[in-house]
Amino acid sequence: MKKGWSVKKAESMKKIALMAVVAMGGVGASIRAQEPPAQPQMSPATAEAQKTAEPQAPTPAAAPVDPFPAVNLKNFTADSPTTAVVNDFLKTVWGYNDNLSWSVQAILKTAAPGVSRVVVLVANKAQPGKLSRNEFYITPDGKHAIADAVIDFGAKPFDDRRDTLRDQANGAAEGAAGKELLLVEFADLLNGQSKDAQDTINNLVKDIPQVRLVFENLPADGSPYAFRAAAEGVCVRKAKGDAGFFTYAQTVFNKQTGLTSATLDAALGAAVTAAGADPKTVAACAASQPAKDDVNASIALGAAVGMGQSPALVINGRVLPGGASVHYDTIKQIVAYQAGLDGVTVHLQPTLSTLK
Repeated sequence: MKKGWSVKKAESMKKIALMAVVAMGGVGASIRAQEPPAQPQMSPATAEAQKTAEPQAPTPAAAPVDPFPAVNLKNFTADSPTTAVVNDFLKTVWGYNDNLSWSVQAILKTAAPGVSRVVVLVANKAQPGKLSRNEFYITPDGKHAIADAVIDFGAKPFDDRRDTLRDQANGAAEGAAGKELLLVEFADLLNGQSKDAQDTINNLVKDIPQVRLVFENLPADGSPYAFRAAAEGVCVRKAKGDAGFFTYAQTVFNKQTGLTSATLDAALGAAVTAAGADPKTVAACAASQPAKDDVNASIALGAAVGMGQSPALVINGRVLPGGASVHYDTIKQIVAYQAGLDGVTVHLQPTLSTLK
């Protein structure tokens, strides 16, 4: 069963990111710079005279045209959030994209006590002359924003999720030893889009040496097959360590095509063998309560940080966008940007993959 890379909280984050998407697509007011008038033609004699004239001071360059209308202070009736906090939030969410600029046009009280309405206009250099209007609501605690779903809000909206995952994401890991730049993958080994996302994940680990990847199982709700694949992975890790688990997981991903309930035993057995473990021993372990508890703990962690379904990829608490429309270099750029926000200097390697 295929599911989108975005998850419930990822879909929520994508709604605020939807503002950027709207800005790309462009709706809203259009502001166009006037073209300068044509210069009159001059005679050869006049041109020669100008050559011998006293040099003139250079004309100052025109100031860049502000694409946004003037802010009306009457539209700022709410005490919270402040414009500075809204700008910090938008810089965190959008700042990796140099094409985007924005103007906070209103922070208004609403009929709901303590709930504020924020209006933002967004400009995109790729589509000059167009502005998009975006609105969202801030809850009384100042920690959440609502567009059509609830997301984290604030100058550092991802910190709580980042800290939770640093403390509790204990799945199989590879890459850097430290957790300063922690990439947590929530995936279902039998999910087709989890498989599709794996190339991006593998290449991020190769291209950004500071990344530590942690895999957390998030099998589809109610699927005994996906749960079993996850439990066998837990037991492979117990027998052969993290490297053995990643061999098992990649082999299961590779065997998804044409997989049915009738061929599941053989496919999982082959993956266990590829990891160097014994299929019968691993199958018995997977049926044990400790293995099931391990998978359930991973599912509970996903729920605690807002991951409702897989696949999802979280870098230092920030849910990364997914889907075929997102270029790999954009994903890498967001990872590097988030690292910078958290004080981590990354050394980007040339892209080693052919991801588009």
